Amino acid sequence: MNTTLNSITFQRFRALQDEIIPLVEQDYAGLTPKLEQIIRAIELTQIELLVFRDRGYAQEPGAGRPEIDRCTLACAFLAKAILDLKTTRALMDRLQADSKLRRLCGFDLRLALPSEATFSRAFDEFATSELMQRVHAGMIKENLGDQLIGHLSRDSTAIDARERLAKKDKTEEEAAKARAAKPKYKPGRPKKGEVRPAPDPSPLERQRGQTLAQMIAELDTGCATGTKTNAQGYKISWKGYKLHIDTACCGIPISAILTGANVHDSRVALPLIHISAERVDACYELMDAAYCSTVIREAVRNAGHVPLIDHNPRNGEKIEFAPHEAQRYKTRTGAERCNARLKDEFGARHVQVRGPVKVMCHLMMGVVALCADQLTRLLL
Repeated sequence: MNTTLNSITFQRFRALQDEIIPLVEQDYAGLTPKLEQIIRAIELTQIELLVFRDRGYAQEPGAGRPEIDRCTLACAFLAKAILDLKTTRALMDRLQADSKLRRLCGFDLRLALPSEATFSRAFDEFATSELMQRVHAGMIKENLGDQLIGHLSRDSTAIDARERLAKKDKTEEEAAKARAAKPKYKPGRPKKGEVRPAPDPSPLERQRGQTLAQMIAELDTGCATGTKTNAQGYKISWKGYKLHIDTACCGIPISAILTGANVHDSRVALPLIHISAERVDACYELMDAAYCSTVIREAVRNAGHVPLIDHNPRNGEKIEFAPHEAQRYKTRTGAERCNARLKDEFGARHVQVRGPVKVMCHLMMGVVALCADQLTRLLL
C-alpha cells in the first residue's frame, strides 16, 4: 500500500507532532509515551466531534440538571482501551490518581469525577448508538478511502465472555424441527420414477441474493460455545463470541463483525466483502481454508478483487498455490498480528460487559485505538 496518506491527515499529524504535543508536554511537565498515544488517538479519531453532533450540545440546553459531558467520557473510554484497563473502576482509579490523564480527557480538576453509574450509562449510550463503529468507518474512509490496498487478510478470533449462553430463538427451533420432519432418503441415485425435492440452498448460496442488512440479520450474535483450530493446529473451545476482521497489509483493521462463537467463519465472508469494498479499494483478498468455497471466490471476483484462499481438500487432493501466490499468501500473517495486538494491548482479552451490543462496543474501542496507532506508525 502507498504509505503516503492524504494531505489533510498528514498536515494534522505534523501539527500534532510539532506543535500540540510539545506545548502540552511543556504545560503538563512531561508526558509518558502512553499519554502521547492517547493525544494522537483523540486527534486522529475526532471522537469528540462525533459525540458533540450526536448529543446536540450546540443547541440551547433544556430544563433540568445538565448532564455530564459525554465528550469527556468518550475520550476516557478510548483511553481505557489504550491503557488496557480491565474495568471501569480501574479507569476511574487511574483518572483519580493521574491529573494529566484527567486533563487530556477533558475533566475539570476542580470537580469530582462522575460516578461509576454515570460511566456505565454513557457506555450503554455509546453501544446503542454504535458510536465506535461509526468512528472507525469514518477513520478508514478519510485516511484510506483514496488509497490502493495491496492485500486484505480475513480471519476471526475467539472472544471469551462472562455470561450465560443465549437461549435459542423459537424460530430457529421450529426450523430445526421442520428439517427433522422432512422425509429421509437412502444415499445414492433415486429409484426409477422416484421424484425427490430439490435440497434447500446452503447459507452461502442464500446470501447470494441478499442485501448486506439481510445477511447480517441472519447471523447469530448471541453468546454460544465454539471450537476452532488455532494457528498451531490444536483445537480450542470457548464460550463467548467471534470477532471477524478484515486487516489491510499495513496492519490497519478495515472492517469488523461480531457473531456468536458457533458461527462458521465462511458465513461472515460475504458481509465483510461488501463492507470492505465500500470503504477501500484492494487488489487481493487472503483467506485460510475455512473460507474455501466457490460462492466466496465469485463474490470476491465480483467486487473486483483477486481471491487467494487456501484450498480445503475435504478428503480429496489438495490444490497448492502457484509459487507467486504462495509468496503473496504469506502476508496473511498480518491478520494474526492484528488479532494478537487487540488482545494483548487493547483490551480484547478481558471482556467484562455482557450482551453482543456492549461486547461489540468494547471491542471496537480497541479496534479504533489500534487503527489510530497503526496510522501513527505509517506517518512517523
